[in-house]
Amino acid sequence: MNKVIKVSNLSKRYRLGLKEKYADTLVGKISQIIRSPYDNLKRLRDLNRFGLEDDSVFWALKDVSFEVKEGEVLGIIGKNGAGKSTLLKILSQITEPTSGNIEIHGRVASLLEVGTGFHPELSGRENIYMNGTILGMTRREIDSKLDEIIDFSGVEKFIDTPVKFYSSGMKVRLGFSVAAHLDPEILIIDEVLAVGDYEFQKKCLGKMEDVSKNHGRTVLFVSHQMDAIAKLCDCALILEKGKCLERKDANEAVSIYFSSNFEGKQFKRQNFEKANKSGVFLSWTFNSNKFEQIVTNSHCEICVTFLCLSKMTNLEFGLIIKDVFGSIIYSANSQDGGKYLFSLDKGQYVFKINFFLCFKPQVYDLEFAINSDGVLKDHWVVKNSFEVLDDKYSVLNTAWKGVCSMHSSFSIE
Repeated sequence: MNKVIKVSNLSKRYRLGLKEKYADTLVGKISQIIRSPYDNLKRLRDLNRFGLEDDSVFWALKDVSFEVKEGEVLGIIGKNGAGKSTLLKILSQITEPTSGNIEIHGRVASLLEVGTGFHPELSGRENIYMNGTILGMTRREIDSKLDEIIDFSGVEKFIDTPVKFYSSGMKVRLGFSVAAHLDPEILIIDEVLAVGDYEFQKKCLGKMEDVSKNHGRTVLFVSHQMDAIAKLCDCALILEKGKCLERKDANEAVSIYFSSNFEGKQFKRQNFEKANKSGVFLSWTFNSNKFEQIVTNSHCEICVTFLCLSKMTNLEFGLIIKDVFGSIIYSANSQDGGKYLFSLDKGQYVFKINFFLCFKPQVYDLEFAINSDGVLKDHWVVKNSFEVLDDKYSVLNTAWKGVCSMHSSFSIE
């Protein structure tokens, strides 16, 4: 495949405004007034002087290098402030880089912010023509795509209404529809799908998949929705504090991203309220505190300490494990297997759950809940509670499909 984007040692720096110092004495204030013309001139000159690194110099990007091939869908992930939007603005030629080289082969269509490029006084229809012209399309080309753009956007009822009356969701619908339908070789999309509703997000993801796989277009996609990154992208770039950490397969990159945010298990519960409660969870352990990380296809034991503050009857204890997307991967209940409800007197108890863990490698959340007489008494959510590592002996370790790995044997007769 041909390389359509090549970025080499790309850097972008800004000079931040610093708080002015004010004199505390009358003499100091008079002196400051006398010096102010000189200080203002010096401050003006310093705005474009980056040779001296001080607190006012901020590097949004630092020596970022990567390549994107034709037809590839590249996800760009990272925390807020990692430099994702700055990178896309530079690639879209909205912002000039401080240093480094960029090679782009093909026409670029960008959707970086809600309503970017829309004139608020023009109607939706007029903005379609204006955006198309900016992207280098002729009026005849736009005419041929107009009905398809309007239909996809879902704002046909308001297409002749000035855009200033559109909601943010309507602007995103129209903006995405224009960018995706005007046949760009490269489509750049910043976190805009978060504005649209669920149905429109599905349409957008489907359209991006169609544009890349069926029409050979290249897509750069920034999102905090890791499920969308994993589903849509071939690979992903991980940015942190303006630097490129790694470029990996999309699923692996998502796992690395969540691992970097992984701060270990929260063994003890903090700031819980005993008031008006008949019982409360205190702490938990995973394999006797020995593992924050565990290899898949291993035995696990989770222990949860519960403080019963008054006699409780008809108790039911439950455990849920969720993946990074919030999907329930495993659940267990004290009533599984037809066991009867139980009762507890005042005191401290430990619930134990044993199971064979066969989950895909990533970080998981835990949830504990306990009911008494059908009433929820306590519910504890533990984010980023443990991480599952790949089994080096698994034949699936290079291409995980599904949510778990079960060892199998095959035969033919």
